Amino acid sequence: MHPIPSMYTLEALFAALSAWEGLLGAENVLLGTAALRPYGTDTSGLVRKVPAALRIDTEPLLQAVLRVAQHHRVAVYPLSTGHNWGYGSALPARDGSVLLDLSRMQRILHFDPELGVVSVEPGVTQGMLADFLEQGGHDFLVPVTGAGPTCSLLANALERGFGVTPYTDHFGAVTDLQAVLADGSLYRTALHEAGSEELARLFKWGIGPYSAGLFTQSGFGVVTRISIVLARRPACVKMCLFRLAHDELLAPAVLSIRSVLARLPGTVGGIQLMNQHRMLSMSAPYPHERAGTNGLLPPEVISSLGRHYQVSPWTGFATLYGTQRMVAAAQKEMRIALGPVASRLFFVTPQRTRQLARWARWLPGTKGRALQEWTATLMRSLELVAGRPNETVLPLAYWRSGQHPDHGALHPGADGCGLTWYAPLVPMRPGDVLNFVRMVHEITPRYGIEPLITLTSLSDRLFDSTVPLLFDRKDPAATAAAAACFDELLHSGKAQGWFPCRVGIDAMPALMEMQDSARSFHERLRRSLDPHDILAPGRYR
Repeated sequence: MHPIPSMYTLEALFAALSAWEGLLGAENVLLGTAALRPYGTDTSGLVRKVPAALRIDTEPLLQAVLRVAQHHRVAVYPLSTGHNWGYGSALPARDGSVLLDLSRMQRILHFDPELGVVSVEPGVTQGMLADFLEQGGHDFLVPVTGAGPTCSLLANALERGFGVTPYTDHFGAVTDLQAVLADGSLYRTALHEAGSEELARLFKWGIGPYSAGLFTQSGFGVVTRISIVLARRPACVKMCLFRLAHDELLAPAVLSIRSVLARLPGTVGGIQLMNQHRMLSMSAPYPHERAGTNGLLPPEVISSLGRHYQVSPWTGFATLYGTQRMVAAAQKEMRIALGPVASRLFFVTPQRTRQLARWARWLPGTKGRALQEWTATLMRSLELVAGRPNETVLPLAYWRSGQHPDHGALHPGADGCGLTWYAPLVPMRPGDVLNFVRMVHEITPRYGIEPLITLTSLSDRLFDSTVPLLFDRKDPAATAAAAACFDELLHSGKAQGWFPCRVGIDAMPALMEMQDSARSFHERLRRSLDPHDILAPGRYR
């Protein structure tokens, strides 16, 4: 086994492991390298000392496991599926924590087909919920993300992740939760206990102090179930695609997007802007042979690739949901608002895309193949915005490194991909957006990283930008450069007013250095709930 830090003794660890084997069976207590094999790789290139991993499949067993951890004061760290790509995957925030794998807790505990609320355990993935809804003929959308169908619904909501379906804020759609605290006791919301479980599932804020939010981006407890409201499948789903022919149109496009979102709330699910680099990462293999002396693609190569793959400096995506008449009216409004800045603005439905795919099969040569690839990607994108999870976005992680498997689910961590996310909040003002884009383009090349930028609307006031830092994880120098790049982006962005909505496990110590009263308040709560600091030490603190 790996050596352990001084937070607990080796004797305490052995005593805890013996007790856990009695609870779970020896086959569910993985030691040393057996624990590192399934859990020890992350796309960021981080390494953690993980002495053991426990596989747990019920809430009562989790309670018992935590009582053992508390008794022996051995640190533990929970994970749902461990597919938190680019933020730490399955790794703990600090060395020495024993992993609690909850991926076998896969029950859909309750579903209300009339009101559209589902309650799930940590191991229920986007794909599992999609299959459940499809098999039952339930017309609701899965709250999907680009991370793929193997990712946990519960974990993404607790990380305060967002997606592309109408309820973009995934924790915003969570109405109720249940958790196990560090001493093995249960947390339930007040309305759940004092009123009824059904009312708790239907009313997020409950009664009395709102405490459920404390379990997001924290280590205050291990959440074992959430209830989440699902958006109903609308009569019409349509995607709008548009292009900005040159960078000077970005500022007026921001104003136009802000206008669309303010005028069409609910019908327009969200709008994304992707720069040319980001779109090429989805459209073209990385041309290593055309890289410059600095290892990056020169501007003329990017322009050439853009012309070949018909990728403009900026590409916009929006999704419309509603009745046929609502979507038709919104389409007219969007043409008016985006027309002055957008080129090749068009709207597509799944039916129209399938028709294009049939036509593409009849076209000969490279144009036919290009159209076939484009329509296939478009079909997968439409499936995603219609609430069916897939791997459309995930190949991004493989653009510069990683071995893309020929079959089976993509696993960027196991496949050698190098990826870390910088995901700041950026006010929806032209000046902020232009300065932010300029900062990313200035900083990333200094570290050998291509400037890939996506801006996703969270409201008509705010973008969440996702900037994937892609690098060769097999190269220690490139791995170190990516970490340094993130650090400079974090501090430079903070100085200009942009700050992440979530960070990876390696950035959590820096985050804590930027807090005073908030950190003090959280530590006071922590000492009350977990005086020996055994549950997820180092997580967001």
